[in-house]
Amino acid sequence: MRMTAAPAPQVKAAPRIAFLGLGWIGRHRMRAICDGTKVEVVGLADPSDDCLAEAAALAPEAATGRTLDDLLATRPDGVVIATPSALHAEQTIRALDAGCAVFCQKPLGRTEAEARAAVEAARRADRLLAVDLSYRGTRALQALRDQVQGGGLGRVFAMDLVFHNAYGPDKPWFYDKAQSGGGPLMDLGVHLIDSALWCLDFPRIDRIAGRICREGNPNVPEDQVEDYASASLTTDSGIAINIACSWRLHAGTEAKIEMHVHGTGGGASLTNPGGGFYDFAAHRHDGTATRELVGPPDDWGGRMAQAWARQLAVDPRFEPQAERLVDLARVIDGIYGQARGGRS
Repeated sequence: MRMTAAPAPQVKAAPRIAFLGLGWIGRHRMRAICDGTKVEVVGLADPSDDCLAEAAALAPEAATGRTLDDLLATRPDGVVIATPSALHAEQTIRALDAGCAVFCQKPLGRTEAEARAAVEAARRADRLLAVDLSYRGTRALQALRDQVQGGGLGRVFAMDLVFHNAYGPDKPWFYDKAQSGGGPLMDLGVHLIDSALWCLDFPRIDRIAGRICREGNPNVPEDQVEDYASASLTTDSGIAINIACSWRLHAGTEAKIEMHVHGTGGGASLTNPGGGFYDFAAHRHDGTATRELVGPPDDWGGRMAQAWARQLAVDPRFEPQAERLVDLARVIDGIYGQARGGRS
């Protein structure tokens, strides 16, 4: 019997993109995609008149609306989602079911179950799905990963990662567990865990220990979010990954963002010199000697969004690496489970 090859995906010179959620981060990613890739912005939606007006100034020919349904009516090739976390999985699934690729702000879901449902929808629709794990776009984290993956550190046996935000989010929904899914572990820890697992090529996590607290109290009610979280993860090969993250910690600076990799043949680190949110440096350590691998400036904030838009133009089909989003959500579920009563 003669087999018929599946038709090659259509390469689009300028994919049709719609944007849902146009607050600061939504507009920033929109501007990055428009400036760094060739796309046609066909739809904009947000319940805020002010946010919608600011975005419309960047794409005056795009249709405007309030809801995802308004955007889907424009028949986009892809949808960029930057709405409150509670909406991510449901909106992602609806867009995928409508035949659109999706680029979503983190987290993809508040739980592993929500993330898995979204990834399964992407596989079912055979559409590209990516999440804005934006620190992968920094040259500093890429340099750290190169050190790990290239073998120059010898056998990696431990990683220590912290992300302390001295301010905390400025949107009320972050503090509502039903809308956010969690506190700094969900907001900041997701980047730490993803960064560690990405550098290590996503090993299996065998053991999880977690702790959360709110205003110093470790007994955080089920319906409230923490303001401090720490966790110890152990991979199947015995690598220890330690993380800590917080909002409104007395950190002595706006933010403390650090990632340290310890190997038998050397070490490497990512830090935020100056204590801000946007400048990063990576260093290699050998005994008492240190040398810089990369340093600021680095315009990294929109790189993951741009990479998704470029991939969409070449091939809009499902990429199996989206399964890693489920792995990431499973670890976060495990930390919360351990912290709230010893469940992993």
